[in-house]
Amino acid sequence: MANLRMKDIYEQQVRKQLTEKFGYKNSMEVPKITKIVVNMGVGEAAQDSKKITAAAAEMAAITGQKPILTKARKAIANFKLREGQAVGCKVTLRRDHMYEFLDRLINIALPRVRDFRGVNGKSFDGRGNYALGLKEQFIFPEIDYDKVDSARGMDIIICTTAKTDEEAKALLAGFRMPFQS
Repeated sequence: MANLRMKDIYEQQVRKQLTEKFGYKNSMEVPKITKIVVNMGVGEAAQDSKKITAAAAEMAAITGQKPILTKARKAIANFKLREGQAVGCKVTLRRDHMYEFLDRLINIALPRVRDFRGVNGKSFDGRGNYALGLKEQFIFPEIDYDKVDSARGMDIIICTTAKTDEEAKALLAGFRMPFQS
């Protein structure tokens, strides 16, 4: 069984803190994380198809789940892009995989970012979802630096059931997300 530290933290601490802070009457009102979507765009895949397979392998190592390839919707001649050509990959994590990835992101990966001063506290979308962009995949310990051909960025979107950004920020702060002060 996987180490579910974050799930235990949510059940034992975060739910109580949020209920006290926002005064929820029903336990189903308390916000929770529903899914985490990790997206990696690979623009170089238009010229070299090996780049997309390498990116998918790296994402599988990081998330522990096989990514799906995202394909171009339209052909764009200036970018030498054809319709249906693979241009990126993404993974949607739910339940136990989601909590395990969140644990590794907050406690291992983010502290390894160069000149890290915290994540932006204003990256909420207005409906309680948080978006985070990373410039390179080397911050994850699963990536072998010598076997990677180039640095690739990725987007991480944390979807919650919170109604407002304030509730979502309190939820992520309960998980010890390092927001900028």
